[in-house]
Order: sequence, then structure tokens, then C-alpha cells
Amino acid sequence: MPRLANIGCLATCANPVGQEDIGLIRDAALVWRDGVVRWAGRATALPAEYRQEPEWNAGGRLVIPGLVDAHTHLAFGGWRAGEFSDRIQGRDYLEIAAAGGGIRSTVRATRALDEDTLLDRAREFLSGMVSLGVTTVEAKSGYGLDLETELRLLRVYRRLDESGPVRIVATCLAAHVVPPEWAADRAGYVRLITEEVLPAVAEEGLAAFCDVFVEDSAFSADEARQICERGSDLGLRPKLHVDQLTGGGGAELAASLGAVSADHLEYVSESGIEALAQAGVVGVTLPLASLYLDQAPPPARALIDGGVAVAVASDFNPGTAPSYHLPFAMTLACARQRMTPAEVLKGTTRYAARALGRERRVGSLEPGAAADFAVIDAPDVEHWLYHLRPNACVAAVIGGEARHGVLPKA
Repeated sequence: MPRLANIGCLATCANPVGQEDIGLIRDAALVWRDGVVRWAGRATALPAEYRQEPEWNAGGRLVIPGLVDAHTHLAFGGWRAGEFSDRIQGRDYLEIAAAGGGIRSTVRATRALDEDTLLDRAREFLSGMVSLGVTTVEAKSGYGLDLETELRLLRVYRRLDESGPVRIVATCLAAHVVPPEWAADRAGYVRLITEEVLPAVAEEGLAAFCDVFVEDSAFSADEARQICERGSDLGLRPKLHVDQLTGGGGAELAASLGAVSADHLEYVSESGIEALAQAGVVGVTLPLASLYLDQAPPPARALIDGGVAVAVASDFNPGTAPSYHLPFAMTLACARQRMTPAEVLKGTTRYAARALGRERRVGSLEPGAAADFAVIDAPDVEHWLYHLRPNACVAAVIGGEARHGVLPKA
């Protein structure tokens, strides 16, 4: 039963309520067995039964729960660097999409790759994510937009989850945009999703969630409701991309569907905030996407003050958030969304886990939770997110096993 000693500051994130409450313990110790946390607390209060266990040394550093990236588009083909220059020169997201760029260009590149190639690319990304302290990743399909490729992407995620070490939570996003071959028959594409894609996904157990991009350039609220209700019937809980580019009652829709999360929310309304809070829907904010699209960020302060649990995720994708650097997104959430470092940490651990239906299993360091944690070379959370570095994570542990870095042993 290993124990981690000499922890300068331990953030347990054990309290299920309170965005600011990250359960800080100074001069702490952590004990786990069989990949599960057994005890966490002040080192001076360490029970006698654990004092002779093998010791790992945190070196007086900050220790946090393994980060949970609750919104990524992990497997895809190609990149879209040209759009970066286009946006700098004044072309907006919808204009680029209308010209054949955007999501549809990634669909073309993704359809051309076989399963093993997609797997290798995604595994390389995950290796970089683990080095940053990320231990659980939500991964969406959505760059296939046909039955064959959507299933291929989700099978990649299943293989990644089975091979580890990162914990993968898969989401079916067949309703990302309407592909060109269905442009003249939107209703036909919705039927393809509800009658073929979602049943096949459910039959193979390939995803936990069903997601829809609700936007003028993607799917309407009525289409989203039809797709999500069919997904729910099949055991796929709804998640929604809403209120990103325009305000259109997306948050209210997510609340009415009992979605586990509503993601983006740059244009969320006051009534949408109230609806999310009443329904207990997690608001997932994506600071990198707001940055790359040069948008005003979502009103995180209003969401928090309105009683919404706010998560922070990378939105890693090849177009509007081409980085999996979740700690950088966390610093952006502080600087642009006016969230405190503690609020952001809660939003990338316990509340991010809640957005994946995994609360208490991951995202906290309390008895019974997975022994997933990161050792950060900083005295506290404030200093970590204030002092932006390429990487402050010196070690990442998943299920009690070191997966990045080395911790000295006594």
C-alpha cells in the first residue's frame, strides 16, 4: 500500500458542492491500495496502520487529482492551419465553413484514414496529455458523419480505453454537421443518425453519450431534441454543444433534455443559466476555442453565481482549439473568464468528472476514488496557474501506477 509523503499542498476536491472549495490540506499525505485511494489528510494525522507502507516523496510540491478533460475531439485526420491565417485576416467561422472548410474538411481527411492510423495518432496525443497531468479524457466522434467512419472512431476510443493507461469516455457526435452528401436531405441524415448510427453504437456499447452541435450552421433545436431523445432511449445520455456562435436557447434545450452537460455557452442567456442550475446540468467552458475564434468568453462568473457547476476543458480539435494543453486552458479561464485558480481546478477535476457521469470515481482524492493524481512543481494552485510554463507537472499517476515522471522512494 504506497503512500505519498511530503506533500506541501494537497487539493482533494472532495466536496461535491462549492466551485471554490478544493479541499486544501497543507503538509499532507495520501495512501492508496489496488489503484484506489484509502486515506488523505494531514501528515501528522496519518493512521498508525499506514506509517510503515512504502513511501513516495512529493518533494513539498502541490498534488492535485488527475485532470479530467471533459470535451475533446481526439481522433481526426489532418490539420487546418490555413484557417488560422484566414481568421486572422478577418474571415469568420461560418464563412470558412461555407467555403468548404471547417468541420467538413476534417471529415474528408478522417474518412481517408484506417482505424490503426487513427489509433496511433490519438495515442500520441494522449501521451502528451498524460505528461501534463491529464488522466481522464472525453473523446467525441463527429469527423466521420457516416455509419462506417463514426463506428471506426468510436472503436478507436474503445481500444484506447482497454489498453490504457488514460481513462477514455466516448461520446457519439454523429450530429456534428450535415455532411455534403446529405445537404439536400437534412431529414434523411437525421434519420440515418437515429435509425442506423445510434442503434449500432448502442449495440456495440461504443459510447456513453450522444452529442449534438446546435447552431445555425449545424442542427436545429428540434433536430437535436429528436436525436437526443432517440439516444436516451438507447441508453446514451445527452450532451450538447450550445450557444457557441449565436444565442438560440441552447442552454434551455439542454436543461429540458436532462443533459449531463451543456458545452461552450459563450452566448448563454440569463434564462439559460437559470435553467441549467435548476436541472443540475454542468456548464463546460472551452477557453481555447474562445481564444482561437476571437470571441468574448462565456460568462463564467454569472454561471457560477447562478448556481451552475462550471467545468473547463480543452476542446482539442484540428480547427478551433488545436491544442490539448489543458493547463494553458486553465490559465485562460482565470484570465479571460474571471475564474479563480481554485474554481478552475474544481472545474477540471470534480466538476469535469460530473460532466462525464464519473464523479467520485475520478476527479477527487477521497477514499474510494481512483488513485489518479498529478504532482505539480508549484507551492499552490494560485502560483501554478499564474506562472505559465510549458509544463509544471513532474509526475502523473493513474490507478496508483506512475505514468509520467519519477517520484523518489524512501
